[in-house]
Amino acid sequence: MSGNINIAQLNKAFDSRIRLGIMSTLMVNDEISYNDLKELLDVTDGNLASHLKALEGLKYIAVFKGFIGRKTNTTYQITKMGEKAFKEHLDMLEKIIQQAK
Repeated sequence: MSGNINIAQLNKAFDSRIRLGIMSTLMVNDEISYNDLKELLDVTDGNLASHLKALEGLKYIAVFKGFIGRKTNTTYQITKMGEKAFKEHLDMLEKIIQQAK
């Protein structure tokens, strides 16, 4: 093992497995609907909504509300700021893994 592992440099916004799932999904999809995200992550409405709101508040994701016929449809996209923050988080995780070897 070489050097100290500095986990303080990890982004606390991504401590939650649900937020990791949201961001990972948005990194590989142009956009995703609320219902598809809920099904994919297998979480409750309240749980998903609170994590989405937190990520939106940080400006890591963008929310788009519209209609399909008469039904409301909410979709999410990752922002440039969110993509940068998540990539930095993943890079730091990789460094920690390398240091732990």
